Amino acid sequence: MVRLVLVHGAATTSQMWDQVVPLLGVSTRCEVVAVERPRTGDLDREVADLAPLVEGSWLIGVSGGATLGLAIAAAGVPLAGAVLHEPAVGSLEPGLLAPVVAAFAAHGTAGLGRTLYGQSWEPTMAGVVDEAGTAAELAMFRSFEPTPLPASAGRVVATVGALSPDIRHRSVAALVAAVGCESHVIHGASHFAPRDAPVAFAAAVAELIA
Repeated sequence: MVRLVLVHGAATTSQMWDQVVPLLGVSTRCEVVAVERPRTGDLDREVADLAPLVEGSWLIGVSGGATLGLAIAAAGVPLAGAVLHEPAVGSLEPGLLAPVVAAFAAHGTAGLGRTLYGQSWEPTMAGVVDEAGTAAELAMFRSFEPTPLPASAGRVVATVGALSPDIRHRSVAALVAAVGCESHVIHGASHFAPRDAPVAFAAAVAELIA
C-alpha cells in the first residue's frame, strides 16, 4: 500500500493534520501517517530523523515541513514523491520570511504563529512552547537553500494557495526554475491550508499523487 507521511512545520505539532488525515485516507485509500518532528533546529538532524520514516513514501509537507521535504529529497532519500506547500526558498526570495522574523522578535512563538499561519493558528498548536527551540527552528528555515533534485525524489510538486500573497507565488515560481520541481495552485487555500482549507488541500494531494 502507498504510504503518505505528513510533516509539520515550526510552531505546530502533528495535530495540525487532524482534519486532513481522515480526508486523505478516504480519497486516496492510502496509509496516512502524521509524524511528530523533534524540532531540533538542526537541519541535518531533522533530515536524519525523518529519512527512515519517509523512505519509499509520498512526503506531504506544509511550511517548514515542506522545507524539510525539499531537504530530504535533495539529500537523495528515495521517495515515491512529494507535495510541498509553500516551503522556504532561501535566497531565491529573500524577503519571504521577513515578516515572520520581525513578529518572532517582537512577540516570540505566538507572534511567529499568528504571522506565518494566520488567525486560525492558536498557541495550543505549538505544543509545549520553547522559545529557544522556536528561535533555532526559525534560524534553520531562514538559512535553508534549495538545491536541484535528484531522480530519486520522484515527482515533487510545490504547491501554493490561490489566496496567498504574491510573494508566495513568486517563491514557488522561483523554486520551480531553480530545482526542477512542478507547481500547482490550490484554490481556496492560503499558507495554513490543512487548517483553513482541509477539503481543498486533501483533494489537491489526492489529485497530485494519483
